[in-house]
Amino acid sequence: MPSPALKPSKRSEIPPRQRILAAAAELFYRYGIRAVGVDAVADAAGTNKMTLYRHFESKDELVAEYLRNMAAAADAHCAEFEARYPNDPRAQLVGWLSEMASDVASTDERGCPLANAAVELPDKKHPARCVIEEFKLAQRKRLAALCRAAGLRDPDLLADELYLLLEGARVSAQSIDGKEIGARFRKMSELLIASHCTGKH
Repeated sequence: MPSPALKPSKRSEIPPRQRILAAAAELFYRYGIRAVGVDAVADAAGTNKMTLYRHFESKDELVAEYLRNMAAAADAHCAEFEARYPNDPRAQLVGWLSEMASDVASTDERGCPLANAAVELPDKKHPARCVIEEFKLAQRKRLAALCRAAGLRDPDLLADELYLLLEGARVSAQSIDGKEIGARFRKMSELLIASHCTGKH
């Protein structure tokens, strides 16, 4: 498997733990968690297995930390819409969904890394499972809160509809033209929101 190793000139500037996580993130997302061993991660990070295990007790713990970082990045991204559209939850909701449509349409994307990991890691006792489940529940609650703040009818139902539509679009884009799926997701999400309007907006 080709390695996304950091440039040698940059390696010394980044602490080993961060290099390992950066390499793991790229390899796990691109090739899948089960397909990538710790040797490949250590090599891509410009280090060795001894150093990797000094920072992470096991591959499972490395996977869990990788997913925590992905969840934190997604949370930070959602916060950007709050800053971009202050006191306008409808604009925040539409902006976020538009961004998700663009992600679905991107040919460089392989879907949600946490959803991908959930498929690869069916064992409920895996340390990454609670990371995945907590993130997905929090994301759905955030969506429901936005729908409620926007004055939309049945906000919990709408959140479920939009969330399930997004998850389905992400999966479908892996086997069907992503641009088409992204465009359809955008249109369908707009129609769903319109169907829950109270007439106040």
